[in-house]
Amino acid sequence: MSKDASALFTPFRIGDLTLPNRLAMAPLTRNRATPGTDAPNPLNVEYYTQRASAGLIISEATQISRQGQGYIWTPGLYTDAQIAGWRNVTNAVHGAGGHIFVQLWHVGRISHVSLQENGAAPVAPSAITAKSKTYIETGFVETSAPRALDAGELPGIVADYVRAAENAQRAGFDGIELHGANGYLIDQFLKDGTNQRTDSYGGSVENRARLALEVVDAVAKVYPKGRLGIRLSPVSPANDAVTSDPEAVFGYLVAELAKRGIGFIHVVEGATGGPRDNVAFDYQALRKAFPGAYIANNGYTRDLAIDAIEAGRADAIAFGKAFIANPDLPERLRRDAPLNEVERATLYGGTDKGYTDYPALSEAAE
Repeated sequence: MSKDASALFTPFRIGDLTLPNRLAMAPLTRNRATPGTDAPNPLNVEYYTQRASAGLIISEATQISRQGQGYIWTPGLYTDAQIAGWRNVTNAVHGAGGHIFVQLWHVGRISHVSLQENGAAPVAPSAITAKSKTYIETGFVETSAPRALDAGELPGIVADYVRAAENAQRAGFDGIELHGANGYLIDQFLKDGTNQRTDSYGGSVENRARLALEVVDAVAKVYPKGRLGIRLSPVSPANDAVTSDPEAVFGYLVAELAKRGIGFIHVVEGATGGPRDNVAFDYQALRKAFPGAYIANNGYTRDLAIDAIEAGRADAIAFGKAFIANPDLPERLRRDAPLNEVERATLYGGTDKGYTDYPALSEAAE
């Protein structure tokens, strides 16, 4: 007999926003923004609108600047065309009764010279090349060697986050998630495997967390702090970013975030897209230290999600691949209906195939 899923369908709050269920659509890079402008287009509008029954949609990672881009055909939020494209998305999602936050992103070293202005080197806390790949017009390639950011450049990056947050307001987003996970720029500063600086942004836990907190403080002056969150991946080895001291780093960071009163933390538990138990880590310590909402992510099934919500281990559960393949995922989980399988060949780039053509239950029945 299947478990009762009613716990997933009680309202919960992020700041002053009441969300109708505890199912979040995780941020999912799909590389289908408009070539040349990186602006969202009508296909993206359809994709997000199909998934508006999520309690909260967190948009695909959206670069705050040209320098912040690491993959081809990912959307930005730094030009008028991009703002207008996103406004079409948010209007449609709101029209369908949904809520949508934008995930703001700077990839740091996970980029390629072909994506950077004038073929420049990507930037990073330290000049250490990632053992990772990125996606360009010809397909997957090794990431380019980065250069270390000068401390004097960091206020400009913080200003790019602020500008993107202001643009998010213009585009009609309900809130913001900062991408502090999966080996991108903020995470690169947090982790000692990628940050070997000797200035005030490197060395101690407090120094490595400095950029993350500066970005949070700056963006919280633009959006109500209750509508602001951050995604973290304490022990994920994604994009070759690891740290020797995850409990210390993320314990300190979450305590500081708690003092600031932001709305949520969104935690990748385990290895992104991989095992949940790759490194022992006390996620409930973060949950207990943080008074806002705790969104849990990575490898959750229907039963695991129900158990986590019923036990109070999380306020909401974010699903990724399941939302790609099942636009009506909440209804399927409510009914314990079978799920469509993800087509891996169509995850990145392409057309409506494997993007907006996954059937809902009603279409599958027909």
